[in-house]
Amino acid sequence: MAVGSLVLVGDWVGISALILFATAYVFVVLEEFSHLKKSKPVLLAAGIIWALVGYEYASHNLIHAAEAAVEHFLIEFAELFLFLLVAMTYVNAMGERNVFEKLRAWLVNQRYGYRRLFWTTGVITFLLSPIITSLPAALVMCTIVLAVGRNNRSFVSISCVNIVVAANAGGAFSPFGDITTLMVWQRGMLDFHTFFALVAPSVANYIVPASIMSFFVSRGIPTNDDSAAVTMKRGAKGVIFLFVCTIATAVSFYNFLHLPPFMGMMTGLAYLKIFGYYLKRTSVQGSMGRTNPGEVGDIAAFDSYRELGRAEWDTLLFFFGVIMCVGGLGFIGYLAVASQLLYLELGPTTANVLVGFASAIVDNIPVMVAVLQMSPEMDTSQWLLVTLTAGVGGSMLAVGSAAGVAVMGQARGIYTFFGHLKWTPAIILGYVLSIWVHLLINDRFVGVFPGGG
Repeated sequence: MAVGSLVLVGDWVGISALILFATAYVFVVLEEFSHLKKSKPVLLAAGIIWALVGYEYASHNLIHAAEAAVEHFLIEFAELFLFLLVAMTYVNAMGERNVFEKLRAWLVNQRYGYRRLFWTTGVITFLLSPIITSLPAALVMCTIVLAVGRNNRSFVSISCVNIVVAANAGGAFSPFGDITTLMVWQRGMLDFHTFFALVAPSVANYIVPASIMSFFVSRGIPTNDDSAAVTMKRGAKGVIFLFVCTIATAVSFYNFLHLPPFMGMMTGLAYLKIFGYYLKRTSVQGSMGRTNPGEVGDIAAFDSYRELGRAEWDTLLFFFGVIMCVGGLGFIGYLAVASQLLYLELGPTTANVLVGFASAIVDNIPVMVAVLQMSPEMDTSQWLLVTLTAGVGGSMLAVGSAAGVAVMGQARGIYTFFGHLKWTPAIILGYVLSIWVHLLINDRFVGVFPGGG
């Protein structure tokens, strides 16, 4: 996006916009304590920032420049919104069909020791994140840890740290794994298969801190009397299958038809709705015992619109506010200044490493939005590097990623900011090693993988 023709960086409008965004983000970081939903301050800040920009441009008789800029960022958000809305709906549908509850019950009934549970929950989180994204993967596994280790607060605390690190690392090598990777893919900076070059760096990022933390996990076995069996509801396997088909459709639309991925996801939403119609029409028969092996009938008929309505609207509106805030700062000219300082004076490698540290402080989503709006000239290896650092850099602090913030809310009082901070040195060690592995392995692929830049 081109910078507006007015020079507003040092103007009262530019300074006011910076103060507004910084203030809004203080409220986002303090959500755990204030209980003010994170979307509210950024939505307000976005509206005021663009009102100031619009006023200044209208004062200079440039009445359409700000309007065109807002429409540009609206399209960017709409693509992300529709994609995420479908993904969230599928995750909600799987939860409603007891898919995740089945996984929780299975782990509880295994009677694993604390150390084995630590590794099992972490590895499952790492493997789930590329498929269902890091946020729901972290929440599902946090629920399991709270159920299994409810009598051992120290185990729950360290396991939550492990889950957040695993969720962010696992999400870094998949276009579906995190909001940041999704934005990079939808912008066309990296092809779908190119992300998998980050598998080895992501594994290194997770294994190092997990190995260090595992030495501090007790060797005992949890005492838990929750042995009730859980059976998935009718149609659960069908929902899982359709989710896989939806992902395949989105990838095919993008790779072969050159259509935006959200079109494939919206087509996949039709799969779920038609299947939901079938489940609803046959719910009476299902509840009378005509079920598949391993599944039970409906207590209430499946309703795809109910699952659509249960999407995480606070998160979706938060993305709108962030994109509009950062877009406003970019239109004013701040991103051009930042791009000049970081990518031209320091160089792309140093800049992309610093992006990871910025992600830990500010949250990785606005940082990646800023990088994409800067659109620095980089080869594929560097776009892979910034995708990695923005994704896993947020693990350094509990507030650095959506997964960390969500788990803090779910395990309130047990998994805390300072409890996570205690393991930050180990997480930084994994961060450094993952960058080294990437530079060692993926520099040679610059000529092989097509990328943006």
